[in-house]
Amino acid sequence: MSEFLQSIGLSSARGALQALLIFAVCLLVIKIVMKTVDRILRRARRLDEALKNLIRNAARALLWVLAVILVANALGINTASLVALLSVAGLALSLSVQNVMTNLFSGVTLLLSRPFGVGDFVELGGKTGVVRAVGLFYTQLDTVDNVAVSIPNGDVTASSIHNYSREPLRRVDQFFSASYDDATETVKAAIREAIEADPRILREPAPFVRLYSYEASSIRYVSRVWCKSADYWDVYFDLNERVRECFARRGVSMSYEHLNVHVVEK
Repeated sequence: MSEFLQSIGLSSARGALQALLIFAVCLLVIKIVMKTVDRILRRARRLDEALKNLIRNAARALLWVLAVILVANALGINTASLVALLSVAGLALSLSVQNVMTNLFSGVTLLLSRPFGVGDFVELGGKTGVVRAVGLFYTQLDTVDNVAVSIPNGDVTASSIHNYSREPLRRVDQFFSASYDDATETVKAAIREAIEADPRILREPAPFVRLYSYEASSIRYVSRVWCKSADYWDVYFDLNERVRECFARRGVSMSYEHLNVHVVEK
């Protein structure tokens, strides 16, 4: 009996010593692997800092889970049941935080694909503004009326992304209405005069001015000009005002919706 207890104690001591040795090796491996991960992440300059922290924390958590399983196995603990328990717990956790995980993976997608960056003027999820920050869960915008808006990343990736700052140039499309009594060339000349007076409007690509359509009470003209993206709204509003002045100077009537009634006497 004493020999049996002695053998059990010897076996337990051997298992504890083996577990301690495995734990020490795991610590060394974790330290080496994390240093390698940090070195790789430092070289990945295109990755956002938030994404780097996520990768770093996920790698550390995975290494520690593996270390716990190895040490438990050395101590004679049934690791199959432990793995099954971790799997069930992970499934339950993922179901309970499904929306959070959706935003997280969407945030990782945005940080990797970079459809926009901080300082870009964008339209996301029906909101328009300047990007203040791109996080793992939310994208923050400052709207044109200076309201801070946080949009869940899941909503951002699920909708169309309009980035108005990505390209250096933008085209300004505007429509102007004139009376049927005004000659087409006179109207077009007035619009061209307004365009040529603005030095922010580029000469290449060349400005485009044409008759667009015949409406019920007026003729509609279109102008398409190019400018720097930063000048878009200034060009848009200034051209609107200048066309009105040029129309008045050339005697062009800015027509509006109206109805002509003809009375026929019998």
